[in-house]
Amino acid sequence: MPVSSADRARFAAATAANGGRAAGIALRLVAAASPNPPNDTRLVAQTAAALAAELIPSAELSLHPGSESVMNLVARVHGAHPGRRLVFNGHLDTYPIGDPAAWHTNPRGEVRDGRLYGRGAADMKGGIACSMLALTLLAEHRNLWAGEAVLTLAGDEESMGPLGTKYLIDTVPYAIGDAAIVGDAGSPHVLRFGEKGFLWIEIEATGRASHGAHVHLGVNAIDRLRAALDAVAGLRALAPDAPAAVTAAIAAAAPLSESLCGIGESSVLSSVTVNVARMDGGTLPNLVPASAKAAVDVRLPVGVSTSVARAALHAALNGRDGITWRILREVEPNHTDPAAEIVQRCAAVAAEVLGTQSAINMRVGGSDARLYRAAGCPAVVYGPAPFNMGGADEYVLLDELNAVTRVHALTALDFLTG
Repeated sequence: MPVSSADRARFAAATAANGGRAAGIALRLVAAASPNPPNDTRLVAQTAAALAAELIPSAELSLHPGSESVMNLVARVHGAHPGRRLVFNGHLDTYPIGDPAAWHTNPRGEVRDGRLYGRGAADMKGGIACSMLALTLLAEHRNLWAGEAVLTLAGDEESMGPLGTKYLIDTVPYAIGDAAIVGDAGSPHVLRFGEKGFLWIEIEATGRASHGAHVHLGVNAIDRLRAALDAVAGLRALAPDAPAAVTAAIAAAAPLSESLCGIGESSVLSSVTVNVARMDGGTLPNLVPASAKAAVDVRLPVGVSTSVARAALHAALNGRDGITWRILREVEPNHTDPAAEIVQRCAAVAAEVLGTQSAINMRVGGSDARLYRAAGCPAVVYGPAPFNMGGADEYVLLDELNAVTRVHALTALDFLTG
């Protein structure tokens, strides 16, 4: 269902005039605390449902409990005629507030000096507000487009759990569509078409205790663990076999993306990284430790599958005296073709709204976009830049909420009229 240039211009003007409303929506969401742990999203899901009912009277709203305390929300709007389905996605859970004394602003939300502060403002209630307002604008102009626009709000993401977006995709037929836009934290100047996978592993070492003066009578478990960790670090040498389009996109995005996200991002996106995240072992300085344990985060670029990494771990760790290990969680590297329609439409609209080209790049961290891609739905992550994410005084810029709202709304219109 094509849209005329005049109608699209009117819709674009409406998004520009209304984008500032996202801050008010975000404030109401931030005020409904939803820290994970303990992960109770019932209050914020009810708040989001009330907001959606106010903003979009025509929307079909439904709450979907993933567990007793994890609540998910789906809102659906129909266009003028049958057609494709575009899904906006976000997660309602946040990191805990932490030490309230470390905050110089209200963790339950406040606006000051062009910024919106509060826990979850960046990750990712600000992005949800943008998507909710975009859906509102689409509902107010239903005569312009065909198909369906759907907003899925998940209650279980920060711990990468299965009770949120995964639950919705598995149980709600219209929670997945022909494309998805995830408003997770990032930057309006970088849209993300894929992300690294990972293996989280735990390694345990056993030895034989003895007095520290009689090391010849003991076996040091920490020494065994150190050697095992050095062997795991060898996975950094795995060479990815990535599609040329992914490699080219990372390289092309590097100048802009690294200026925003740090020098070295491109190298990290293109290689296996190994981070020893936790170590425990021993009791006293003068005792040979009999046990030790470590947790390791191995991140995998596109082109290194979890099966390849698993095989390398078996080769590195199996047969070592006193060493046992297990995989705690694994996720495949995933991506949408950078040339896919939703990626290119989002990039074109971002350039239109911002007045400059945005980078098209992979994402270092994980998001629920991976679940859409795993289900065969092309997905792009596009959200406001996070400041102090996970720490005190978390915030987003009001101007970026406005810009992201406009990009979400116009990208959806273009996709649903394409």
